[in-house]
Amino acid sequence: MSEQYSLSVEKRESTGKGSMRRLRNQGYVPGVYYSKKGDNILVQMNYGTFQRVFERAQKSNIVNLEIPGEKGKGKKPVLIWDVQSHPVKDQFLHVDFLGVDLKEEMDVDVTIEVTGKAKGEDQGGIVSIYRDVLSVVCLPTNIPDSIVIDVSELEINENINLDELELPEGVRLKEEFEENVAIVGVSAPAAEESEEPSEEGEEPSEEE
Repeated sequence: MSEQYSLSVEKRESTGKGSMRRLRNQGYVPGVYYSKKGDNILVQMNYGTFQRVFERAQKSNIVNLEIPGEKGKGKKPVLIWDVQSHPVKDQFLHVDFLGVDLKEEMDVDVTIEVTGKAKGEDQGGIVSIYRDVLSVVCLPTNIPDSIVIDVSELEINENINLDELELPEGVRLKEEFEENVAIVGVSAPAAEESEEPSEEGEEPSEEE
């Protein structure tokens, strides 16, 4: 089961670029809470507080969003669904929180993480990841941070396929594949380039 964190936010009324800029200058991050019922609540939160929570929770752990004045003591289980960052500065600009039902499965994309050094690398082989992300179905509390694949035993021209994946408990693939798709493998080293032929396309004579 994933960890759960808490984050206190405030409701906000203002919108627009100018208002967002003022909030950021005051040390806040603007955001929106999207409920499963389709209700949206504009929120703002202290920059440092959000940064500390996001560094730990990332996008795979439940955050209990504390919104003053909301029913149920204002605590909403959410995922940090989208974080917009400044294209140049190391700065958060906007956050989308997705409300979830802890007892209802959901679709989510999980990144592939490769660990270990493949045996084939010692012979010049190259580890290739054929799928960076897998779509899975699970409860919000079972979302893995990543799907870890150990390639230590792979030789050149060997792959790890879908049916060999060890998914975490309570997690299953979203889609069914007609073929046993390769996820990661070790490719043979590229052949050395041959010498360039002469202008006529023939090998030069030893007499020349």
